[in-house]
Amino acid sequence: MEESLKQSSVYAEQAMEFIVDYAPNLIGGLITLFIGLGVIRWMTNALVKQLKKREVEPTLIPFIGNLVNLSLKVLLIVSVAGIIGIQTTSFIAALGAAGLAVGMALQGSLANFAGGVLILVLRPFKVGSVIQAQGYTGTVEKILTFVTVLKTFDNQVIYIPNGPLAGSAIQNLNQEETRRVDMTFGIGYGDSIDEAKKAFKEVLDSIPQILPEPKPMIVLSELGDSSVNFAVRPWVKTEDYWDVYFEVHEKVKKVLDQKGISIPFPQRDVHLHQVQ
Repeated sequence: MEESLKQSSVYAEQAMEFIVDYAPNLIGGLITLFIGLGVIRWMTNALVKQLKKREVEPTLIPFIGNLVNLSLKVLLIVSVAGIIGIQTTSFIAALGAAGLAVGMALQGSLANFAGGVLILVLRPFKVGSVIQAQGYTGTVEKILTFVTVLKTFDNQVIYIPNGPLAGSAIQNLNQEETRRVDMTFGIGYGDSIDEAKKAFKEVLDSIPQILPEPKPMIVLSELGDSSVNFAVRPWVKTEDYWDVYFEVHEKVKKVLDQKGISIPFPQRDVHLHQVQ
């Protein structure tokens, strides 16, 4: 009985010594934990508000908020453990090794994820934009975390990984309200340059979708091998681009035919010699 009381007394003394030694650290750690959680909550809410104010893609905002919140909490727990006196070196090393292993295994997916984040934040295009990228041209149907869904003009659906897409040139064809329609037409060397210019101007004046300003350009651009080439460049609203492009080509052919102006095309002369 006496021996049991002595052991209890020893344990009580050790417990008191532990409390005296670690109580300040423990209290400091708990205070840091509660204050840190409050600061993290405030920072996360502030970040979400800023993302909404900048009109970041709505589907991305909760993900970014949760990712930042979780990362800050991990750092807070490691800091609190260090304040209390727990050795965190091995824990940090294990966490780093695990992160490296996961990163290596998901290298391609992480690149696509990062590309998706960049696209959603920087917004080089949006849903409904007509873009040309990675060898494809079409309308953006969806912008997902890992891929962008593109529908081509012949109704094919293309899934483009966001990593290569974000790291390459992207041509946004309908971001601006107006576009210039660049076309080249050739006439024969024996035809009148002035008459050809009048014919091109007549065509452009007959199409109401062509904007008066900026003024359409009709210039002789090149003396080719078999034709005199003109650059015809009117401005139109973006949604009228293809309608005007096709209509100008059709009317130019008809008007040049009416005026007797030739449109050169490749020809080959074949000479037959009779062998005696």
